[in-house]
Amino acid sequence: MTFSHLGLRPDLLRAVAREGYTDPTPVQREAIPIVLAGRDLLAGAQTGTGKTAAFVLPILQQLAERPARDHRIRVLILAPTRELAIQVEESVRTYSSGNVRSTAIYGGVGFPAQVRALRRGVTVVVATPGRLLDHARQGTIDLRGVEFLVLDEADRMLDMGFIRDIRQVLALLPDRRQNLLFSATFSREIRSLAEGLLDRPASVQVTPENTAVELVEQVVHPVDRERKRELLTHLVRTRVIDQALVFTRTKHGANKLVEQLNRDGIAASAIHGNKSQPQRVRALADFKAGRILCLVATEVAARGLDIEALPHVVNFELPMVPADYIHRIGRTGRAGVTGAAVSLVCIDEAPLLREIERLLKAPIPSETVPGYEPNRAIPAQPIKLRSGMHGGQRRQGPPSGPRRQGGDRDRRQFGAQRQRRPRRPAGSSIGR
Repeated sequence: MTFSHLGLRPDLLRAVAREGYTDPTPVQREAIPIVLAGRDLLAGAQTGTGKTAAFVLPILQQLAERPARDHRIRVLILAPTRELAIQVEESVRTYSSGNVRSTAIYGGVGFPAQVRALRRGVTVVVATPGRLLDHARQGTIDLRGVEFLVLDEADRMLDMGFIRDIRQVLALLPDRRQNLLFSATFSREIRSLAEGLLDRPASVQVTPENTAVELVEQVVHPVDRERKRELLTHLVRTRVIDQALVFTRTKHGANKLVEQLNRDGIAASAIHGNKSQPQRVRALADFKAGRILCLVATEVAARGLDIEALPHVVNFELPMVPADYIHRIGRTGRAGVTGAAVSLVCIDEAPLLREIERLLKAPIPSETVPGYEPNRAIPAQPIKLRSGMHGGQRRQGPPSGPRRQGGDRDRRQFGAQRQRRPRRPAGSSIGR
């Protein structure tokens, strides 16, 4: 099946072709006809499988078929991070060929420029919830004409504490509208939100819930926590890792790792919530241009960055929420291009690794790098777990049972040998 079989207008087909895409992804094949039919939709698909085009293309078609005489806001797309908001708005401009006025509204930048953009009149607004409400309180935005509402990465917005903001935004919208909820993972809270938001929705689940991208080759490298940076440097210098998006848990940890990598002669930069928007844009631009080899990020970047043909994702530290692992590694293996996810795991993180593998329903191959074997005399330090797949419940420390037995299981697991998978050929489907 090609895009021409989905009932899209010739101008949209030309825009898709200009981007070099020919075949729709599974979520696009299933979602686009449903959205064109005007139905509400609850759609689940892995990160990097083309969710953005799955809602942008059919919305643009409906806008063209029902033109408005004024420049009221007809489409509102909510996203959890400023990076994702920027990229979705770029997709709107790309696929509309500049014929639809759009703007991105997000925090971390000045208010006046956004006000000026809104006053000029826009049809599509892509926004983070907090900054959108700032505009609503200031009276600089009017959402009474919204016909289409999209919640992109809805689970992430709830995990980041946006549920109250989302409810306040919903109160500003007209009752009659088409609602589209897209996400890679679903929790009880997401399904509850969907029940209150969507009207007799169609449901699309093109891949099993909470599964990792098939095009991503995953491996765990056991290593002592104090030697992680040394191992990462070794992997980059030996070209095992060419260029990588590297995840840490904290902003301080990201800054510290960047300093250490730069001292090692490896160009690196950090991107996280304490960085200003210009700093984040510059770091991402330097990474895409190849001027830096390691872009070190906190969870804020897990679902907001779209880096074409990113070869590696590195989990310098495993995430506290198992589902976030899926979103992290989903930054690679996009648009039919294979990628690799490398996790540097110390004994402290064995409980986190078990939770991730339980979510994946499969073990992650493990390979010890010669010269970096873990010191078995180092005791494990308990780590607080957050199980995002169970409604964000917390539990302390490792699973129940004798500590020594658990440690033995962890070390046996670390000793498993990695089974290499062949790389798959690149495809030509939209991966945004």
